[in-house]
Parts: sequence; structure tokens; C-alpha cells
Amino acid sequence: MATAELFSLALGLEEPWYVSDVKFDPSNRRLDLTIDFKRGSHFSCPECKKSDCAVHDTNTRTWRHLDFFQHQAYLTARVPRIQCTKCGVKQVAVPWARPGSGFTLLFEILALLLAQEMAIVPLAEILHVHPDSLWRILGHYVDKAVEQADLSSLTDVGIDEVAKKKGHEYITVLGDLRKSKVVYVVDTRESSAIEDFADYLKSKQVPSEQIRHFCLDMWPAYLKGLEEHFSHSQLVFDRYHLMAKANLAVDMVRRHEVKEHIELKKTRYIWLKRKYKLSQEEEAKLASLKRLNLKTARAHAIVESLREIWNATDKSEARFLLKKWYFWATHSRLEPIKEFAKTVRNHWEGILNVFDCYITNGIIEGLNNKIKTAMKRAYGFKSFAYLRTIIFLVAGKLALPTLS
Repeated sequence: MATAELFSLALGLEEPWYVSDVKFDPSNRRLDLTIDFKRGSHFSCPECKKSDCAVHDTNTRTWRHLDFFQHQAYLTARVPRIQCTKCGVKQVAVPWARPGSGFTLLFEILALLLAQEMAIVPLAEILHVHPDSLWRILGHYVDKAVEQADLSSLTDVGIDEVAKKKGHEYITVLGDLRKSKVVYVVDTRESSAIEDFADYLKSKQVPSEQIRHFCLDMWPAYLKGLEEHFSHSQLVFDRYHLMAKANLAVDMVRRHEVKEHIELKKTRYIWLKRKYKLSQEEEAKLASLKRLNLKTARAHAIVESLREIWNATDKSEARFLLKKWYFWATHSRLEPIKEFAKTVRNHWEGILNVFDCYITNGIIEGLNNKIKTAMKRAYGFKSFAYLRTIIFLVAGKLALPTLS
């Protein structure tokens, strides 16, 4: 089999395309394949799809292809422009590359796959391209996939913020809790983030009434945005964030009391850990502290009893237990606990709504862990657009092209 014919088969070329020339330069580690079409060939119009259009003229183009062993490979071809009786002179789309790209489809798909596991700068070095070229490739496919994403079954949405850099700069991530994927990302955690999401749903022709539940923490800006744009949706306050606030109240009690009880020093995490996570030494230490009749021990007991609410069999029982807990907390004479109890009272229904739908933000937390791993791997991003691209790559479950 001739070399040119072999490469034609390897590239999967079909008539009228074929490899007409092969040049190999080992000193520059480069392989050049010239592709041509048979004389007298006719092509379909790229717009109206009219077949059998004659060639008007040609333009010579070059594309970067997958490496040939350790050598960079390039495809060069005469790309025809056809004369369509309806549309006029139009550029023919070649089967190995998308219009306007300087890379073959296989090269771009490989970049997509590797970018989900690697930082862009080292990936660019491996592929011997500029990082900006990779970002353009990734941005094209991610934007296209996001635009084509089907949200017709989106009903339960989780909302959480992610710190994009030091200095309390955050982005908002919204995810589909049923399909465990990111559906929208906003460069703020203000109420405008919810407004942007509502506008996005409109652009996708998804009625806001379709969203039945939002699972989130108690961040006021999110609550304000949801009240304005999704007032019909049921809010579910995430258990994890609620218990984080509860543990903060316990620690505030400990900080006040440690001035009088030196034995409370360096015991913060003993009070905050779940019992099953304590080591034997920590468990013994906690038991000895509880025997001292400390305010911190009372605060800890109140917070631990709050966990029992989620063991209720239904919403009615949970409401009864929460009322009993609220009475105990507000009569505890522990100011941080009383303040936390007021927060619980202000978000009463949202806490109990979990018994209607049984959703949590644990899925969003898992997605955020993927995002944070990608951010650490990259040591930051030059722009929000780049960060958004990576978020959808690692956590968006987009319908991206594959090598298969």
C-alpha cells in the first residue's frame, strides 16, 4: 500500500478527498500531509444543501492535527468555494475540521478530554500550542454545549457560593440536584445572581414555575432574589449549613467561657466533631469536660439535640420536635444559642420543607469540590470566562464530542 493511500485511510478520508503528498522532516520533528480533491468534483452548498455544485475557486488552508508519534502533524488542503445557483459563492466545510478553526476535530476533542483532568498551561506545553488557542477551543465547545443543554426536566435546584480568590470574591453555582450537574454559573453572590438565572431560564424557554424547589443556605441576597423571581418555589434550607451555624454558636459560648475555665483551651474541634468521628482520646476528654457543668457543654447538648429533628418520620413530627427544641434553646440563657434559635425561627418552614422533597445541597457540595480541585490545579484563572469554562467541563456533564 502506498504511503499516501495509507494516510488517507488513517485519516478516514472519503471521496473526493485523498492524501496527495506526504512530507516528513525528522530534523524539525514535523509531518506534513497534503490533501486534495479529485478533478471535476462537485460539492453540496453548505447553506441550502443543494448538491452537485461546481467549484468556483480554492483557498489553501493548514490545520494542526494529532501528533504522529513524537512529531507534530499538519494537514494542508485546497478548500473549494462552490458556485450555488441559489446562494452564490460559498465556502465548503471540510470533514476533518470545523469552520474557522486552525485545528482538526480530533485534535480539539483530545484537548477537550485532557482539559477535564489537567491544568491548561501544562496541557498547552504538552500539545505544543499557546494556552490562548486552547481556551478558544474549550470555550467554543462549552458555549455550544451549554446553549444546546436540555433543561426541560429541571425541577430541583441547589445554590451555593464558591470563593474564586482570596478577599471574599465569590461566584454562585446553581446545579440540578436530580442529575448532579452544574447548570449555571454567575460571577457574584448578590441577588442579581438569581435574576441572571431567571433570565437564563427564559432564554431556554423554561418557565420559572417549573422549578419546584431551591436548596440553599440562608444567605440574604439569595433569599431576596428568590422572593423576587421564584416566589412560587419552595425553599429548602440545607442541613449542613444550618448545623454549621449551630456549631458556630457553640464555639462562641466556648470562647466566652474559656476566660474562666482554662481547661476549655484547644478544645474547639472536640465540641464541633460528630461523636463517631472522635478518637478515643478525644471522646474521653469530651466526657470529662461534660462532667464540669460548663455552659459550653449545655450549648453542645442543645445543638446535638437539633440533629434529632431529621430523624423524624414526617413533617408533623419534625415540627413538634423543632418547637420543643426552640423552647429549650430560647430559655437556655446562652446568648449565642438564643441568637441562633432566632435564625431558626425566621427560617422555620424552609428547614421543615426537607420532609416534603428530601433534597439536600450535598450534591452541590460534591460538585463544588470538583470545582475547587480544578481551581487549585490551575492556581487561579485570568478571567471569569475561563473559570466558567472549566466549571462546566468538570461538573457540567455536557454533551461534548468524543474520540469514539
